[in-house]
Amino acid sequence: QVRLVESGGGLVQPGGSLRLSCFAAGTRLSAFDMGWYRQAPGKQRELVASIGKSGSINYADSVKGRFTISRDSAENTLYLQMSSLKPEDTAVYSCNARLPSSAYNFWGQGTQVTVSS
Repeated sequence: QVRLVESGGGLVQPGGSLRLSCFAAGTRLSAFDMGWYRQAPGKQRELVASIGKSGSINYADSVKGRFTISRDSAENTLYLQMSSLKPEDTAVYSCNARLPSSAYNFWGQGTQVTVSS
């Protein structure tokens, strides 16, 4: 059984940094396309950053230059380094793992990020 467990969220002041982690239990992350999504209150869930199985990376325009997605195959963990955080980055962040060319699609439980002074 595949389980994704996020950690690293919390309260941070504007301009601060956080690093989110997503540990995968029960599978090897290297086989999956991975992504970080976020959902703010009253808004739709949006893709923040993605990293493909091949290593290709994409970012939402709103986070380019501030967020960095990475994966550590040895630790079976996906990361999202967030810097220069803004109040509008406040949301529940969730990681996603999708096995290419299959119906396998897994989500973590989410971690709250709050940017406020």
